[in-house]
Amino acid sequence: MARQDLTFSIEFFPPQTSEGMEKLRAVRAKLAALGPAFFSCTYGAGGSTRDRTLETVLEIQAEGHAAAPHISCIGSTRESIRALLEHYRSVDIRRVVALRGDLPSGMAEAGEFRYANELVEFIRRETGDWFHIEVGAYPEVHPQARSVRDDLANFKRKIDAGANAAITQFFYSADAYFRFVAEARALGVAVPIVPGIMPIASFAKLSRFADTCGAEIPRWMRKRFEGYGDDAAAIRAFGVDVVTEMCQRLLDGGAPGLHFYTLNQANLTSEIWKRLAL
Repeated sequence: MARQDLTFSIEFFPPQTSEGMEKLRAVRAKLAALGPAFFSCTYGAGGSTRDRTLETVLEIQAEGHAAAPHISCIGSTRESIRALLEHYRSVDIRRVVALRGDLPSGMAEAGEFRYANELVEFIRRETGDWFHIEVGAYPEVHPQARSVRDDLANFKRKIDAGANAAITQFFYSADAYFRFVAEARALGVAVPIVPGIMPIASFAKLSRFADTCGAEIPRWMRKRFEGYGDDAAAIRAFGVDVVTEMCQRLLDGGAPGLHFYTLNQANLTSEIWKRLAL
């Protein structure tokens, strides 16, 4: 596939402080020079970052970049989601990432929506074809899924509800991605399934993220990272090599693009992007 037929995108989280917002502006300026199709912005558990997500998304949009806010159904009401969608439409945002989201600590009830497919159905019913809707996908199986079959069935429900494309959880096994895509295609899913890519700056931080979301770090990678000890430069260099090689294999194997989880940092994503000549 020609590069112009692929979608390359970048994800941020909304900073908690004014200093964080200022830092993100500098990061965004550096990454905007790469020409991503859009920037997405996450939405905290139970909508805990709703206002900061909105502020960040509006800044991105005002800078002339395509913005894709995350919308989580956990802890949300139909009225609150309706108001949010109306606001996004009013500023000409055309893409959203619709997710179930996580229950915050201490929250017992999910809210008026239980699953992402219900949120997708609601967005379509309220706004028609205004939004390009992205949903989540889990090549290594959602950590709360009862089985691979159930996980795939749930993914298909989100697509059947009206999603245009999917972005996966991060992974470090291209085979897991290709297997997931093949199984989804066998169920009749035809939308693009874009790999989510997590650059590696810290092995300790990566391990915490992986444990939380159920992503696998292959044993050979763990052993290499452990062998570097506290050598941060070696860890970063090895991480860039590993992630770049995986990205190239994904693109060579037909992936429709790449979505980078930047953790509000620019350098590693920029280096991988440039090595891939995107």
